[in-house]
Amino acid sequence: MRNLLEIQEQLLPDLMDTLKRRYSILHQIKLSGIVGRRTLASSLSMTERVLRAETDLLKAQGLIEIETLGMRISGSGICLLEELEPVMNELFGLVELEEKIRQAYGLRKVVIIPGDSESSPEVKRELGRAGARTLLSFVQDGDTIAVTGGSTLAEVAEQMSSLPGGEPLTSTWFVPARGGLGESMEIQANTIASKMAKRVGAEYRLLHVPDLLSEDAYQSLVQDQHIQEIVDVIRRCRVIIHGIGDAMEMARRRKLDEGSIRNLQADGAIAESFGYYFSEDGEVVHKMLTLGLRLEDIMRTETIIGIAGGQGKGKAIHAVLKFGHEDILVTDEAAALEVEKEIDAGI
Repeated sequence: MRNLLEIQEQLLPDLMDTLKRRYSILHQIKLSGIVGRRTLASSLSMTERVLRAETDLLKAQGLIEIETLGMRISGSGICLLEELEPVMNELFGLVELEEKIRQAYGLRKVVIIPGDSESSPEVKRELGRAGARTLLSFVQDGDTIAVTGGSTLAEVAEQMSSLPGGEPLTSTWFVPARGGLGESMEIQANTIASKMAKRVGAEYRLLHVPDLLSEDAYQSLVQDQHIQEIVDVIRRCRVIIHGIGDAMEMARRRKLDEGSIRNLQADGAIAESFGYYFSEDGEVVHKMLTLGLRLEDIMRTETIIGIAGGQGKGKAIHAVLKFGHEDILVTDEAAALEVEKEIDAGI
């Protein structure tokens, strides 16, 4: 039998458009927390007149609450959104896109959330929530989970607190995948690992070394018994969750000299992850001298979860997926559509 959604879309196209519009309004209100009508109309590219009629109906149904400061979603609205999510992802074509990407790169699972996290803080929060939910669905008590740094992973840690509770993961350890970038504390791997651990009642270990080391510093630190003990724990992790960056952006964040940046460009580096730089074909073209996870550790880890979003990350995500050792991808619609272009270009 033909998919019921397809039949409804043919027979009742106006009804399906209305469903999509009202779902989008509810979803955006949920992401915003509390939002005024003018701001909401602008973010949805909708006239205030049309939005007023829709929000009046949603209020009458008890799905939103209207206050002096603006609109917020009700408990009933949140429950309805959760029930509708699988159906709406199919309606918006995300289920089909998830499967296309999964098959193209041989992944276990792909999760795509609507929107562009590069241009919307609300979508960035939703991406973090999807990453947190995905991570916890694969974690078993007793695991060691290695975590990289970055703003997206920081959002994952933040959103773990809003997930349904359960038994604390008291025998689980969260560890940084490598040293810090020397950036703000909030997005360093040490900070993120400790926050994730605290949110789920787990333990954590920290690695207090710079991400980028000179040869002399590396040889000195690798001999330190305390450092080596922590590095051994990191390298025995069963789960890795990591971000994916644009190669040139990451090179600038690491304050590489102009000569090194030119070399990366000449080698065709377009993506960075784990301290490794990847070409469009997924080949490692450069690696940083760093303590923490090595390529051989990554290749034998049981579950690797990559999370990144934004239209500008499409090519970088493609490059890391071509490397061939990812298991799960969590991304947003804007990045997924760019990844799809890379898939189609290769056909």
